[in-house]
Amino acid sequence: MIKNKTFRLAADSLSPSFESDKINKILASDINAEVNFIGQERAKQALEFGLDMSMKGYNLFVMGEPATGRHTLINDHIKTVAKDKQTPSEWCYVNNFEDNRSPSVIRLSPGDGKKLKTEIETLIDVILDTFPAAFDNPSFQRKWRNIDKHFNKKYQDAIDFVEQKAQAQNVLLFEEKGTVSFAPVVNEKPLNDTEFSQLEETTKLQFYKVIDDLENVLSETLLELPQWKREMFEARRTLTKQTIENALKPILKDVEHKYAAEIGVVKFVRDMRETLVEIIEEYLSSEAETEQDKDRDEIDVKKVLEEQLLPNSITKQEPHNGAPIIYEANPTFQNVFGKIEYSSVQGSVYTSYQMVRAGALHKANGGYLLIEADKLIHQPAVWEALKLALKSHEIKMESPAGEANIVNASSLNPQPIPLDIKIILMGSRELYYLMQEYDNEFNELFRVLADFEHYIALNDKALYSFIQKIKMFAHDHEMVLTASAVEQLLHFSFRQAEHQHKLSARFADVLELIGEAQFFARKAINKSEFESNVSSTLVIDKEHVTQALDAKVIRSGQISESFLEDIQEGQILIDTDGFQVGKLNGLTVLEIGDTVFGTPARISATVYAGSTGVVDIEREVELGKAIHSKGVMLLSGYLGNKYAQGFALSFSANIALEQSYGHIDGDSASLGEVCTLLSAITQIPLNQGIAITGSINQHGQVQSIGGVNEKIEGFFKLCEARGLTGDQGVIIPKTNCINLVLSESVQSAVKAGTFAIYAVENVDDAITILTGKQAGVMSSRGRYPRDTVNGLAAQRLRHIADIVNHEFGE
Repeated sequence: MIKNKTFRLAADSLSPSFESDKINKILASDINAEVNFIGQERAKQALEFGLDMSMKGYNLFVMGEPATGRHTLINDHIKTVAKDKQTPSEWCYVNNFEDNRSPSVIRLSPGDGKKLKTEIETLIDVILDTFPAAFDNPSFQRKWRNIDKHFNKKYQDAIDFVEQKAQAQNVLLFEEKGTVSFAPVVNEKPLNDTEFSQLEETTKLQFYKVIDDLENVLSETLLELPQWKREMFEARRTLTKQTIENALKPILKDVEHKYAAEIGVVKFVRDMRETLVEIIEEYLSSEAETEQDKDRDEIDVKKVLEEQLLPNSITKQEPHNGAPIIYEANPTFQNVFGKIEYSSVQGSVYTSYQMVRAGALHKANGGYLLIEADKLIHQPAVWEALKLALKSHEIKMESPAGEANIVNASSLNPQPIPLDIKIILMGSRELYYLMQEYDNEFNELFRVLADFEHYIALNDKALYSFIQKIKMFAHDHEMVLTASAVEQLLHFSFRQAEHQHKLSARFADVLELIGEAQFFARKAINKSEFESNVSSTLVIDKEHVTQALDAKVIRSGQISESFLEDIQEGQILIDTDGFQVGKLNGLTVLEIGDTVFGTPARISATVYAGSTGVVDIEREVELGKAIHSKGVMLLSGYLGNKYAQGFALSFSANIALEQSYGHIDGDSASLGEVCTLLSAITQIPLNQGIAITGSINQHGQVQSIGGVNEKIEGFFKLCEARGLTGDQGVIIPKTNCINLVLSESVQSAVKAGTFAIYAVENVDDAITILTGKQAGVMSSRGRYPRDTVNGLAAQRLRHIADIVNHEFGE
């Protein structure tokens, strides 16, 4: 039996190596807060280009998976760009006095929105102080009395004329409560009804006729009385209006002068003049005081003025703050485009310009808006409306298509706001290509792709950025990390990337691990000592990071432990020592939720005379998926190319992963399957203490697979639980050596010689290790040596072919 150590890997090749001097040097340096990116040079260049490109249509799509730190990195990078940008204008809606259903919009300089509101509030207070006091002016009172006097004179002259005619005919005219009446006069004495009834009939008839004629004269004389009253009221209104306008003129001029540079404000102040006159005339004039005393007690005039005049600042900007950066976590239609609120007034639904609320587009206008693309496309109408806003360069507030109208409600149509914004969509790779394929406008609006890689090549710059980001996080949380702790964090990142020279882009997981290590560091400190020194900086060492990792495995390891227990109890048949024919331990990776672990699975094969070829039992029962089935189908190609150049390959074989009851995918079992098949063909037993993983092509070359670390550690745990014998190990593709980031326990076992990891390039290497026999090299005559595995395989396959073709035993 061959003890070939050619394929055996040394312990120091099972994990990345660290340059401690560099790590210590970076740890000793000052914190560099300007470090925003760890690697990601391609994405960084794309962001710089997209953020600085001022032409329309150069919005960005940030492509990358969640938890890769893309949001944090983008936000940090945008902050450095945004702070040097000009602070955008503020926008506020004001009452459109000509059409209150179409509120007008005003552009203001940063910080002026609050000032304008304060100015209008002061204006309202000044108006309330000015009116109705302005009507107490002696000049106004004199003119008001003259108007009344002029009317009264006309009225009195008419009455005097009728009275003279009445007296001439012995009739008295008198007024009572605004009513003119006539009474007969006899002996210079007015008669009452009783006295009048005692007169002779002829006298009464004469008085009836006289009084009737006088009433006709009165009617004709007072025929123009309504006209006189209208003229009086018009004169009063004109006087009141002139008084109001004269009093308002200096007040409004003062506001116009303060905002002379803001054309929108000047127009708003001028437009409010007529409405102000109407409100003052209705609620604060002399007529209002005399005619509506009771009603005025119930009316809050200040509130009426505020509802008509106060501006609604929907965006607020602080001067010199740079461009705004807004992240919209829930991109519903209202959250993105704003909304118009409603309130109920006496059973009717009411709204006004002051109930317009800003959306993310308003808040980010003049700056940057970050949105998760996956969430955006799930919101009805938002994507189409966003494209329209970007194409039209304006924000138009309207109800989304299909939204039910509110019954008995007054609606608003606010004036659109000019839009100048940079949209940054963050989404997956699949979504980006899907949107490119199905939306023709997508490429026109999002012309810049920032592709965040899953992995970051380790170089001096990446190492420096990685450690600096760790130091910043630790500093913010009053922690200090030792060099050994940093090495452990680097090991964790390498493990996530499954590469000895690349870090994982999921930096958020590294920060999460530091946070969990903090828990164990605090726990290790004596409670009384900690309480007496609460403000002291916490030191995070390697053991604390290791404890956090182990705790995470324990929390999510219930399923993997159940598998291991089932194997230990014999519920799942896995041998870790001895030799058997047609049986071998393959390695699989299970992903259940956020739990990923490796576990061995027995591969078995049987061979017999027939012509069905290699039958994949998993595929036949529809448990094997496409890639797995492809790997099995390659076995026939390999056997035919390897052994059947001189005869027709004809045999029957069944291959299965024993005790698998779920779907199987991937071709990483094909190397183990071909070795098991060769064992069944040659009847040469395989070492059950060695598990195997790898895929092959039709020429027998071994190809890389995924999850190599989990697979190795899954089998190692089983061997460790049963007791390491020194003959146990794992066969992996040689191309996967760069992916090895194994735990310290596996490294220690390999270093002690109690466990082995073999790296192979082809099937012959693997079969040599598993059988302890030479695989055999084809001679120049096209034959394999008889006592080799390949020689026995060729003989056996030819023998089966002869049986099938009736060329043997007949």
